[in-house]
Amino acid sequence: MHSSRSPGRHRLILLVAAAATLVLSLFTVPAAMAADTLLSAGRPVTASSAENVAFPATAAVDGNPGTRWSSAFSDPQWIQVDLGAVAGVTRVVLNWETAYGTAFQIQVSANGSDWTPIHSTTTGTGGTQTLDVSGSGRYVRMYGTQRSTQYGYSLWEFQVYGTIGGTPTPTPTPTVTNPPGEKLLSYGRQGVASTSQSDGNCWECTPARAFDRDPASRWATSSTTGWVDPGWIYVDLGATAQLSKVVLQWDPAYAKAFQIQVSPDAANWTSIYSTTTGTGFKQTLNVTGTGRYVRMYGTQRGTPYGYSLWEFQVYGTGGAPITPPPLPPDPAVPPRLVWSDEFNGAAGTKPDAAKWKPEIGPGVNNELQYYTNNDNASTDGAGNLVMEARRQATPGSACPPDPLSGGSTTCQYTSSRLNTYGKFSFTYGRVEARIKPSGTKGIWPAFWLLGADFFDQGRPWPYVGEIDIMEHIGKEPHNVYSTIHAPAYFGAGGFGKAYTIPGNFNDAFHVFAVDWNSKGMRFTVDGNLIHEVDRATLEATRGPWVFDHPFFIILNNAVGGDWPGPPDASTVFPQKMLVDYVRVYQ
Repeated sequence: MHSSRSPGRHRLILLVAAAATLVLSLFTVPAAMAADTLLSAGRPVTASSAENVAFPATAAVDGNPGTRWSSAFSDPQWIQVDLGAVAGVTRVVLNWETAYGTAFQIQVSANGSDWTPIHSTTTGTGGTQTLDVSGSGRYVRMYGTQRSTQYGYSLWEFQVYGTIGGTPTPTPTPTVTNPPGEKLLSYGRQGVASTSQSDGNCWECTPARAFDRDPASRWATSSTTGWVDPGWIYVDLGATAQLSKVVLQWDPAYAKAFQIQVSPDAANWTSIYSTTTGTGFKQTLNVTGTGRYVRMYGTQRGTPYGYSLWEFQVYGTGGAPITPPPLPPDPAVPPRLVWSDEFNGAAGTKPDAAKWKPEIGPGVNNELQYYTNNDNASTDGAGNLVMEARRQATPGSACPPDPLSGGSTTCQYTSSRLNTYGKFSFTYGRVEARIKPSGTKGIWPAFWLLGADFFDQGRPWPYVGEIDIMEHIGKEPHNVYSTIHAPAYFGAGGFGKAYTIPGNFNDAFHVFAVDWNSKGMRFTVDGNLIHEVDRATLEATRGPWVFDHPFFIILNNAVGGDWPGPPDASTVFPQKMLVDYVRVYQ
């Protein structure tokens, strides 16, 4: 520690006093504890850190009250002892130096990785603390989360008493149980956090976002003051509740070490779950505890950033639950046709205005076309909608520079993009279309779904979710792609797969479909599986599922863009995307 705390006359007095206290504690064990054995003496010991080589972890179990372990000057810190075999632990004695822990736990583990707390306090007093505990494990740890001074944690002695043998205390498992009467208690309840972020990367990422049952909104600690340890968020359940389960859906800024804590007053906290091996993504934790307030208390970040949760859900009984809106029902089995367009109009008929709305103007993603007011879309009289991409300038428009036109920023191409927003939106079902894609260098035909909240709420992409049933780029004539996009996986990081055929997709019609329900999606081409999305796996490996709300249909035949690149001298125009039908079953 700092030179101002180097041993001197006052330190010598403290050392002697500490030694006397330790000797006294060793000879005044209550009769009920007399049979306990000191198990920790001389055992292998490790710690999160050491202030320097003069204060190693081994000094806390060497039986010498004049030597000590001292940690780095930060939270959290820990020291653990390997008892050599599973033991029933009945008592722990902590002989603190003046740098003691105000908040700490005594934890046990069978493997040195998964920990169960057997004592927890936020009002540590320092001095010599004799703690009666009950637990079992091979490893015992003091896990400090709040220091009493600006220095670290320091122990003259860390003594563990008990009896070798017994069954290890079980650690929490992710198995989900549903006690009778279990409800979601945290929805819509007030949240409080150590800090919050609100900037261009995470706008108004307040505590309430973690309790809104909206997996596309999140809470995050401040990007200016909150990328530190510890960081926390708690919810007021409105009344005392009995907890049975906590679900955490982490943003990539997750907690490696954290606790779930309960409190009657938001001031005095008791830990009911603890880990130092947090995995991020979705964690479903079976817990047992009682309190009005429930807190995620992060003590070690998994990344250099802060802490961020898409969802923090608390389940149990009691509390003052607010009933959330019902989730949509899954499609019927077998599903029934609820919407379709067969495009059987006479040649030259424009798309049905009761079903389709043209999007007019330049595209996105550095596309080069100008989408017209149905000038490029009509039926052919043979049962197909024709969406034609042409090399045709639109005076007064603005697009990215076109290499074939000497870098002109006037849109040099026209095409069609249609959607069903405001006319037909839906949640879940089988969505299919029989399409003959266009196909030449620099062309990007697509059949896809976009979250209706893009227009309903003005919510930006990718928070609304996107379901790409078919995308085809002309430079890869043998491939089509099916992909989903969400806040945690989008753009080039979207979750999808390609499907390849021996010939070119633009040579014939193919049926592109997705079967979508509350548990996942299956994408197919001509009945052949391309890509399967299992919701539970997605949440545990990629990020939140954001597909439980209405979506609308989009058909478009784009020119250029970031993915296909621009047309070149080999590109052939016009290019027709033919759509035989679009059908939705629920």
